[in-house]
Amino acid sequence: MADAPHIPDEAETRARWGAFEWTAENAEQAKKVIARYPAGRQQSAVMPLLDLAQRQVGAETQTQGWLPVPVMEYIGRQLDMPYMRVYEVATFYTMYNLAPVGRYHVQVCGTTPCMLRGSDDVFSACKNKGLVKGSTTPDGLFTLTEVECLGACANAPMVQINDDNFEDLTYDSMSAILDDLAAGKQPKIGPQIDRQTSCPEGGPTSLKEMVGENHDYRGEWGTTAA
Repeated sequence: MADAPHIPDEAETRARWGAFEWTAENAEQAKKVIARYPAGRQQSAVMPLLDLAQRQVGAETQTQGWLPVPVMEYIGRQLDMPYMRVYEVATFYTMYNLAPVGRYHVQVCGTTPCMLRGSDDVFSACKNKGLVKGSTTPDGLFTLTEVECLGACANAPMVQINDDNFEDLTYDSMSAILDDLAAGKQPKIGPQIDRQTSCPEGGPTSLKEMVGENHDYRGEWGTTAA
């Protein structure tokens, strides 16, 4: 497992983020999120609010986003929640970035199914494009992280870049994805071979009528593929 990052809490971090507050749009979204929970249970909103805050920081910094300590404390105050409880949640779940990352956070699955299917080639492609595990490229474009299972074992090896999965990767296809992102192009999301979602290669053998029902629900969840 990748080492936990240092959590920056220097004077510079507090100077930059100490006055954090929601944008008008996100303030309304935060109210809607909190309203989902019964009275006295508002602290249950901590996870979606951390995600919302990370996305706002990302929008302000043109990166994938992260959670400075003052931002986590802001959420704690809004939810009347001890700061330590907010830290506990943010440090437990790896989808929360506790240190600055690049515009594209390249998270490569290194667990057994992906390893057996070629994750070493994926890492090699990243290395040969100048990405170093645990670091951000000098231009601020890419951060490379090794992560645990991302839940797409049938399509191994795979990476998650920001909110998108890229699956059935090879050295060449991973290299092409990085080239496209560096050039400002949107690479093909999902399987990089001729299959739909996690259907068998060559097409489904059962539940064929369900294939056409699969679609991207993220727009309905309030997030986007960008």
